[in-house]
Amino acid sequence: MQYCKRCIYPESHPHYLTFDDEGVCSGCRIHEEKDTLDWEEKFRLLEKVVGHYRNKDGDNYDCIVPVCGGRDSYFITHVVTKKLGLNPLLLTYNEQYNTRKGIRNLARLVTAFDCDHMQYTVNPQLIKKIVKVNLKKYGDIYWHCNAGMTVFPVQVAVRFNIPLIIWGAHPLTEAVGMFSHLDLVEMAKKVRKEHFIREFEGLVDEKEGITQADMTPFLYPTDEELENVGVRGLYLDNFIRWDAQKQHEDMIRLYGYESGEQDRTFNPYENVHCFVSAGVQDYLKFLKFGYGRASDHAVRDIRLKRMTREEAIELSVKYDRQKPHDLTWFLNWLGITEKELEYYMESHRDPRAWEKVNNEWRLKDPLENHINDPGINQVRLERTEVRNYIHTVSPESDDKDTHPYLMGRTYLDKRNFRAVTD
Repeated sequence: MQYCKRCIYPESHPHYLTFDDEGVCSGCRIHEEKDTLDWEEKFRLLEKVVGHYRNKDGDNYDCIVPVCGGRDSYFITHVVTKKLGLNPLLLTYNEQYNTRKGIRNLARLVTAFDCDHMQYTVNPQLIKKIVKVNLKKYGDIYWHCNAGMTVFPVQVAVRFNIPLIIWGAHPLTEAVGMFSHLDLVEMAKKVRKEHFIREFEGLVDEKEGITQADMTPFLYPTDEELENVGVRGLYLDNFIRWDAQKQHEDMIRLYGYESGEQDRTFNPYENVHCFVSAGVQDYLKFLKFGYGRASDHAVRDIRLKRMTREEAIELSVKYDRQKPHDLTWFLNWLGITEKELEYYMESHRDPRAWEKVNNEWRLKDPLENHINDPGINQVRLERTEVRNYIHTVSPESDDKDTHPYLMGRTYLDKRNFRAVTD
């Protein structure tokens, strides 16, 4: 197994990581652009671009902003409303794996920014069927989340004639360097299909009771519909030097965003809204590719000079390999056993990462074997910042969720866990 000599990403990364002659991955090389670009000039370009979409008559929204109770939702909305002065329609696809902290964060966001907000919830029983089929066929329980959060904003853009959608960071730029910041890559139907979701035809399953009609909520608008409205999706990381940690800390100070301990990572900021994202879903990712979310977060901290490669290896080994606390809930919810789960995952394990010895799966060439690989010091980034996190105090005395919540209040009052005061 080849691992990046600067960060710790493995060649088994699902999004086509490449390595140069020094053994440095494409994600690290593209990240170097952040220290060379004129970000003030790029933000002026953003202001010019969005100016063409400002609704001068006041009879429609200026743009759409997809949001949830975590990730970079607060920062995107802050930039759109406070920096760009736009009037957005906030949209949420309900992933149905909600935490109480995430519900409060979403309610606080809608209230703090005083924006209109729409949320779409697909039939929960259908979602359970889709999750089960995806688990069996693809070793994934997050398809409906990725599909829904990328299609719902586009459907609304077409339906309400709102051409501009503003997203946060492009994950393929930030993680693996598939695109340069100079490319100014935009939302594209092709990229979504090839890298984020599979076509839903493979999910139609009569045995599980999933019909073609059931998949209508995930149907992407036609090319003709997109062209008629002129739908366009911009990624803010093409115009702003993206630093998720600093951005979250600003949002905590400005708006009271809640952070929280995560099951399988040391980072308390980004996925607090989702019960399974840093739990079962991430565990399945580890069973497939041999690494998990802690590695993702460690990679970013290395690139931002907040962590050494050695510290990253220690944290990744600690978190990536532990079983999630939500596993029992998930098995009971889906009506399967742990042995069935292991059986479903058999065919999805990447042979570059895994091998079977004496009928037991083990990592073929684990990360800790590569602490002292030759050439590491030649490409090393020295740590220049201290990695500290803000751990917010929960308004609830017991804030450890044992199961997800379908939905909750999307406005704040005293009954919403004292999120606002008298």
